[in-house]
Amino acid sequence: MERLTPEDAWFLYLEGPTVHMHVTGLLVLDPSTAPGGFSFQKLSHHIMGRLDVMPMLRRRLVEAPLAIDHPCWIDDETFALGNHVHRHSLTGSGSMDEVSAFVGQFAGTKLDRTRPLWDLVLVEGLDDDRTAIILKMHHCLADGVSGMDVMASLLDLTPSPELQRGPSSWQPEAPPSTPAVIAAAAWSRVTTPLRPLRAGAGVASSLVQLAGAAIRRRRRGGDSVTHPLNAPRTRFNASVSADRVVAFGLAPLEDLKTIRRAFDVTINDVVLAACTYGLRIYLEANGGIPDHALVCSVPVSTHGRAGGDGATNQLSTMFVSLPVHLADPVQQLRAIHDSSVGAKEVQDSVGVDMIRNVVEMIPTALFHLATRLYSQARLADRLAPIHNLVVSNVMGSPLPLYLAGAKVVAMFPFGPLMEGAGLNVTVLSNSDEMNIGIIACPDLVPDLDRLLDEMLNGITVLLKTAEQVA
Repeated sequence: MERLTPEDAWFLYLEGPTVHMHVTGLLVLDPSTAPGGFSFQKLSHHIMGRLDVMPMLRRRLVEAPLAIDHPCWIDDETFALGNHVHRHSLTGSGSMDEVSAFVGQFAGTKLDRTRPLWDLVLVEGLDDDRTAIILKMHHCLADGVSGMDVMASLLDLTPSPELQRGPSSWQPEAPPSTPAVIAAAAWSRVTTPLRPLRAGAGVASSLVQLAGAAIRRRRRGGDSVTHPLNAPRTRFNASVSADRVVAFGLAPLEDLKTIRRAFDVTINDVVLAACTYGLRIYLEANGGIPDHALVCSVPVSTHGRAGGDGATNQLSTMFVSLPVHLADPVQQLRAIHDSSVGAKEVQDSVGVDMIRNVVEMIPTALFHLATRLYSQARLADRLAPIHNLVVSNVMGSPLPLYLAGAKVVAMFPFGPLMEGAGLNVTVLSNSDEMNIGIIACPDLVPDLDRLLDEMLNGITVLLKTAEQVA
């Protein structure tokens, strides 16, 4: 047995009937590059040949009775690839609209916790002789960085890789008995009795550091630090349903780099500015523009920094203002850059253990109960939003990639939705393109394609201004 770290368990505890804590990816493939052709059988054989370097795909969860401690990973003694790799044929025109509808349906279905927490579908029948792969994995298995590590194990830099074969000698360990699970969880608690106290002290220390960073920034003349619970209510800040819709598109990566250089900002600032431009227009047509900035939660990888203790998820969060109340796109970009600088200072001061400490401080059973009640009582409809939306930026490969010989034409990521925030934007660089994926609750965000179009228009508008500046 291998016990989940608090950081990984966090994403299990956040899950509820309408909140799915898996991440989803859509890979559009050109099968014409595959030597000998591309098929479902070839794909299955390819995945089977890589399982030895992805052991997490053959492990399932076992819960500690009475939530004594965090769950454990154990080998799935009934593992069968056919339970996780499927095929689906489109019955309509094979357009991207039809693909989008299927991805939304797939992303809106929870993973079965009695099996390894991943699922993959080969989608056939796309126009232009393309095919697609849709993969979803629970967030407790992968964050942005570790998720790309999984993709790196599946993908290749050439269409003709040397195929790895799974070890035929693999045998799952015998599943532990219930008394053994209880004994291990109890022993974990007994041998570390001060975990909640240390975690509480860590949270207190982080709050002190947070206050200190905000004071120092104000003394230097910077704007006030963006913080959660100061978000205006918009139409997409309410209780979410279990349904999901997606939209996705591409932007030339060089366009974002041109904007970055012209205004001396970061790529992430440009992404957030495009979101702000699109959200302003979208909100104007759907409920009105708030009189102050939106609060955006931006996950930040902490891989390679102290802490983590073997966690798959190593990330923190910074909160950035998205000034939808400003009309000028360049003013929006400059305000976002200033907010991002302050948010990064605060995030650095808080440290990398905030999530770990919060999870360890709150008893597991109480954590489960609180998240369940928050959702069932629809408290997101009555309480102030924690944040308005999540925007993630994941670094992909600068080189072309192949899956079982088929070239990856595009790779669109979709993150999870949080209760009270029915909109998530994730971007991923792939070769010379920025791949943009948006997922939303359809009850809260109608006409998602309109929002995507306006975000892409935001990049175009900023690019024209950047070229004039240059």
